[in-house]
Amino acid sequence: MYKQVLQSISGIEIYPEIALIIFFAFFLGVIVWSFTRSKKYISTMENIPLDDSSSEKSSNLNAGGVK
Repeated sequence: MYKQVLQSISGIEIYPEIALIIFFAFFLGVIVWSFTRSKKYISTMENIPLDDSSSEKSSNLNAGGVK
């Protein structure tokens, strides 16, 4: 059923190609972004879970918004 419906749509064969191009563009963008980050930024981001000062800030935040 789906095959017959998709075959009746003209121009549908371009969509898988567009999806593949978007996927590779996003993937390459993430790779370029990750390799262009500075070592200081990476070090800061990897130490966030272990940093005590950030946990004090988050404990002051109220998740429900009720005091």
